[in-house]
Amino acid sequence: MRRRSAAALTALTALTALTAALATGCGSDDEPDPLRNQQWALNSLELPGAWSTAKGEDTVIAVVDTGVDPDHPDLEGRLVDGYDFVDGDDEPKDLNGHGTHVAGIAAAHTDNGVGIAGGAPGAKIMPVRVLGADGSGSDANITKGIVWAAQHGADVINLSLGESGLMARLLKGGVLNDAISVANGKGAVVVAAAGNDATLLQPYELDTPVLVVNAADENGQPAEFTNFGAQNAVAAPGVDILSTLPTYTAKETLRNTTGYGKLSGTSMASPYVAAVAALLHQQGLSPTEIMAAIRDTAKNPAQSPKLGLGNVDAAAAVKAAADGN
Repeated sequence: MRRRSAAALTALTALTALTAALATGCGSDDEPDPLRNQQWALNSLELPGAWSTAKGEDTVIAVVDTGVDPDHPDLEGRLVDGYDFVDGDDEPKDLNGHGTHVAGIAAAHTDNGVGIAGGAPGAKIMPVRVLGADGSGSDANITKGIVWAAQHGADVINLSLGESGLMARLLKGGVLNDAISVANGKGAVVVAAAGNDATLLQPYELDTPVLVVNAADENGQPAEFTNFGAQNAVAAPGVDILSTLPTYTAKETLRNTTGYGKLSGTSMASPYVAAVAALLHQQGLSPTEIMAAIRDTAKNPAQSPKLGLGNVDAAAAVKAAADGN
């Protein structure tokens, strides 16, 4: 039996004004990213203030998802070897679009004169394809993908698999809890999307070492679709998030092959938190310390339960790590 991923997300914008240069890539280092001013989430997360201390160097973020466009100009040189558990080979090409969008949020090139900026511009992306072109995947492949990533050097593992149907079957007392525990034991931080059904639920066993991410809007308020209720969850931007998309025809690019577009969902919030985890990994923190730093510096002044512990503050988390707190 197969379930769908959190790609119950809608492509909200086709960026038809992008030039051919953005799609094919012709920028160089130290040039501003032309679409940076559309990335409200970077400022909301206080990421620019964190980059002066850490950018995620020497860190690998595994995107366990639908694969990644291997030739995208904003991801060129960002990828390490991955694996395709759907086709059983070492070419995890994205035939859906979801995984490429997640990868760009986490670690697209920054200040290269092309497209967007990634949350951890010094990190690498490990594409692990466990979901097919339709966004669905088997229990076994998802579980194997998590463990494989940890065994092959992933420091952070992002799981944008947030639909409640998948969670109900896999997560509550299911095999995914064990896979996450194995990955954590090998030194990887596991970050996971909460889901998009506006539902109160505790998706993982309470002792599972996972950082669950709810979605917030541009005003720092809970996104209307976000699930909530997971123990010690945090929140991050997840509405109208601009990122990379495949430059060829795929499920999310039927009318937009510019290489960029906007999606909404906790699937978009999760890789932003994975990026913050990468910054903290560069600072030498353990998985437990990374999750604690992100949680302890999250802000929720109105004590909204749908934001969990609060909105993530990358600059505060990095500063706390630098100060040894």
